[in-house]
Amino acid sequence: MCYYGLMNKTTRKKRSDRNHVLYKATAPNGDCYVGLTVCDLSPTKSVRRRWMKHVNRALNDGKDWALCEAIRTLGAEGWKLQVLEKVRGKAAAHAREVELIALLKPCLNTAKTGKNKG
Repeated sequence: MCYYGLMNKTTRKKRSDRNHVLYKATAPNGDCYVGLTVCDLSPTKSVRRRWMKHVNRALNDGKDWALCEAIRTLGAEGWKLQVLEKVRGKAAAHAREVELIALLKPCLNTAKTGKNKG
């Protein structure tokens, strides 16, 4: 039985059709960040859970990304989290994130591609 369970985990393909949430985090000073996360819970709860990961990374990992530096400088309190869209599928979500970054021009996104950011 153990062998079957182990084999099943290693051969299982990741789902690419999951729901994703695109969100905007706005700092108390007006700077903003656009990101996406998997929507396992409600969109709002998923964004809050992702925000806590950003805060944890900023405070504990010492990353020098713009978002992490803003969280350390301005604090984690007082940020406005806003659900922008819910998108089905990983590729579609990442493509839409790139579009929103180009449209909204958030100054806290490290990369315009929507990857390698806080």
